[in-house]
Amino acid sequence: VQLQASGGGLVQAGGSLRLSCAASGRTFSIGDMGWFRQAPGKEREFVAAISYGGGNTYYTDSVKGRFTISRDNAKSTEYLQMNILKADDTAVYYCAARRKAGSIRDDIGYDYWGQGTLVTVSS
Repeated sequence: VQLQASGGGLVQAGGSLRLSCAASGRTFSIGDMGWFRQAPGKEREFVAAISYGGGNTYYTDSVKGRFTISRDNAKSTEYLQMNILKADDTAVYYCAARRKAGSIRDDIGYDYWGQGTLVTVSS
């Protein structure tokens, strides 16, 4: 499985961006999907995740109410709609997917990773 993330860019604080992550290859093996981010000088952290059917979503506290994760299994694509962006959201955003269930907030449980897309929020 290969993941291709896109949609990053430069935006002013308070603005919006929509990230996309397209999966290819053996996509039938994918279960949960998620987004992680890594800011300069910091460790990679969990942002959001979504179950295969989309019925369950999970967010880190700092993005609740501002970010929305979704997926379209027919297109093998997940999305991250980011609104009311803040300078602290500046990071490289990585999409991820996994085959089996586990702790959805831990990056160690994800089998596939995209290349990352940079989001820069200017204050």
